Amino acid sequence: MRILVFPHAMEIGGSQHNAIELAAAVRDRGHDVVLVSAPGPLVESVHKLGVDHLPVPAGCGLLSLRMHRFLANVVEERAIDVVHGYEWPPTMALYFGTHLFQGRATISTIMSMEVAPFLPRKVPLVVGTEEIRRKAVAAGHTSVTLLEPPVDTSLNSPSVVGSAFRLVNGLDPEKILIVVVGRLVKELKREGLLSACDAVGSLAEREVPVELAIVGDGPIKEEVSEHADKANARAGRKAVVLTGSTMDPRPAYAAADIVLGMGGSALRGMAFAKPLIVQGELGFWRTCTPESVDGFLDAGWYGLGDLEFPVGAQGLSEGADRLCAELEPLIADVNRRRVLGEFGRNLVVERFSLTGAAAIQEEVYASALQNPGHLWSADTVRSTIGLLVHYGRRKVRKLGGGTPAEDFNAISAQQRSPRTT
Repeated sequence: MRILVFPHAMEIGGSQHNAIELAAAVRDRGHDVVLVSAPGPLVESVHKLGVDHLPVPAGCGLLSLRMHRFLANVVEERAIDVVHGYEWPPTMALYFGTHLFQGRATISTIMSMEVAPFLPRKVPLVVGTEEIRRKAVAAGHTSVTLLEPPVDTSLNSPSVVGSAFRLVNGLDPEKILIVVVGRLVKELKREGLLSACDAVGSLAEREVPVELAIVGDGPIKEEVSEHADKANARAGRKAVVLTGSTMDPRPAYAAADIVLGMGGSALRGMAFAKPLIVQGELGFWRTCTPESVDGFLDAGWYGLGDLEFPVGAQGLSEGADRLCAELEPLIADVNRRRVLGEFGRNLVVERFSLTGAAAIQEEVYASALQNPGHLWSADTVRSTIGLLVHYGRRKVRKLGGGTPAEDFNAISAQQRSPRTT
């Protein structure tokens, strides 16, 4: 098969990593794969893996005529059989272009917390959790495949050496190192990052030998840095370090004694045989154990606590206390850290390997090619109207003070059903 893969962005993030790694893994199974994208840091990863890459022309809007022409030319010149969009914007660009006008089989992968309601229901859908799969089926999507975020367990393994990470970042080799890797963004991450700074500052103030390394960059870096400074002042020493972004976070995971994370970052941490505390929102923190893992396998590596939304200073303090309660048993017991680390590594190897995910992805492509579905249909009309309504609401929200950068990762916590996993 000849396959076009279109990630929604090339900033460092879980969905993008999945798109790139799976593209390479499918290529290794004997298929011709080309990845198209806007510029960004992860283009370097595409080149390192040897995946054919075509840059989207500068200033090319996702649903613009210029984008349509670009994708149409790629599809014709490369004789593409299947086009694959990651998240809703590339999916809609491919659907309204190469699918409707060129008849190419189209699939969509959604790793966000929700599936956009205007996504075409006839387009085969790939989602990352069983809970989202059930919701998509209930919403009328006719073909929904569960493909949990894959991890390359060969590249991400306990064999990676992490001592240099501590040395370069001035971290104490004698202290318990907590690591969180991810983008510093408001949606999903802000509350947890700030609470983590406060929690480690509190522990260090009590002379607990602990440090926190925050690996990543993004628009809320300054706010996170301010909380880190307050934590360090409270501790009377350097307890929280912001290392900045890195193209290869493996040494950070390898150096960790404990990992905090959600989604793909949580799974990568476990691949290094590190105990994991899952980060969520509204005060949610929970250690991954044999007793708690079934909830994460169903609902995803994330959770919602019971704090009120929006989370203010008091809520952040309570969230920090809850994180401390999860951290303290792990800090005190090296054997528990080892046992939970081994449990996590075995889970990732058995259930989330990249090799197994590539085989599932290949089956989805083959099925889409055999059953391309109806082109112009009532579903097209529904999607078109829904998309126009969505853009209208975004414009109204923007005029009222701003629009979330990631619509379906940033759904107000008030609109979600509070739950704990």
